[in-house]
Amino acid sequence: MLVFPNCKINLGLRILEKRSDGYHNLETIFYPLPINDILEIIEYRDASPSKSIPFTTSGLKIQGELSHNLCLKAYGLLKIDFPQLPHIKMHLHKTIPAGSGLGAGSADAAFTLKLLNEKFDLGLKNDQLISYAVQLGSDCPFFLLNKPCYATGRGEILEPIDIDLSPYKLLVIYPGIHINTGQAFLQVNIAKTERSVKKIIREPIETWKVNLINDFDQPAFKQYPVIAEIKEKLYAAGALYASMSGSGSTVYGIFPKEMTNNPQFPKEYFVKEVLL
Repeated sequence: MLVFPNCKINLGLRILEKRSDGYHNLETIFYPLPINDILEIIEYRDASPSKSIPFTTSGLKIQGELSHNLCLKAYGLLKIDFPQLPHIKMHLHKTIPAGSGLGAGSADAAFTLKLLNEKFDLGLKNDQLISYAVQLGSDCPFFLLNKPCYATGRGEILEPIDIDLSPYKLLVIYPGIHINTGQAFLQVNIAKTERSVKKIIREPIETWKVNLINDFDQPAFKQYPVIAEIKEKLYAAGALYASMSGSGSTVYGIFPKEMTNNPQFPKEYFVKEVLL
C-alpha cells in the first residue's frame, strides 16, 4: 500500500517565549505543498516477531541512522498499544530534502500513522492519531489535517485558516545547507510581537514583505549569507513575498502565476516550481 507524504512551508514564524519545559511557544501558518515522498508498507508474513523492521530507502539521502527514522518510531508507538499489529516491511522514496525546513520527516511519520491505521483497521480517530503524532514531532500533527492552519504552542495546536495561494506559483529552493533546529532556536532573539501572524496573513500579499516575518531568517542569513542571497534573488526576479521555511535553509518565493522566467540557481540546489 502506497501513500505520498507531502511537505509544507511556513508563512511567517514568530518565537513568542521560552517555556519551562525547554520548548518555545510560537505562532506560524503551515501551508501544504504538493512536493511528495513515496511511502510503501507491506505485511511481512515470513518474519520472526523478534526481527527488526526491514526499512529501505531510495532517492535523496536521509541523514542519520535509518534505525532512528521517524517512520519506524511511528510504528513502534502504535505497536505498544496494538501488539496485534503485524510485522511489516517499509520503503521510503525521498524527493523532499531532509532537514530543509519543509517538514519532510514529520510528514513521513504522520503518513505512517495514517497508513498503519487504515491498512490494519486500528480504528483510530483523527484526535487519537494526533496524540501519537505529537510524540514524534511538533509539526507532525499538521500533516494529519494537511490543510492551511494557524499553529501555536510548539506548533501542535492547530486552527484551520482560510487562505488560498492557488492564484500564485511558488519557487522552492534548498541550497543543501543543514541547519540544526535546536541550535537555531538558541540564536533567535525573542521580541514582543504587536500583531499576530493570523492577522497579517489576511492582508494583501504585497504587504507581507514588510510585515510577515520569520524569526529564523536573520540568524540564518548571518551564519550563511548564501541563504540571504537566495531571498534577495527571488525578490529581484519579481517575488511578491519570499522567506525561509521553518528554521531553514529552504527559501521560497511566491510569484504571479503568469511569470515564466524563473531565476537560475546552481545545479546542485534543490529547485522546484510549484503550482497549487
